[in-house]
Amino acid sequence: QVQLVESGGGLVQPGGSLRLSCAASGIRFLNVMGWYRQAPGKQRELVATITRAGSIKYGDSMKGRFAISRDNAVDTTYLHSNKLDPADTAVYFCYAATYKDEDYWGQGTQVTVSS
Repeated sequence: QVQLVESGGGLVQPGGSLRLSCAASGIRFLNVMGWYRQAPGKQRELVATITRAGSIKYGDSMKGRFAISRDNAVDTTYLHSNKLDPADTAVYFCYAATYKDEDYWGQGTQVTVSS
């Protein structure tokens, strides 16, 4: 059974920090892991992805504000940010893809940046 278990998120003050984690299980030939987000009334957008080999891709305006990392031993990816802005309020979705181009999504975790 495929599972992407997300943790972290919640209410964060402007300028605060964020750490999300996503643990994958049941996925054969796992390659890419990463994060997308979707704000109310907007399309889902890329935050960052990382391959098993460590190649990283950031979405527009994400580089320098978010950092993605990964522990291949436990198929877990992490997303970290030190300077959150209210515009970062969104549901953050974990994403995984295999070498065979099969895609999987987590259920999403809400991040609200507000004072």
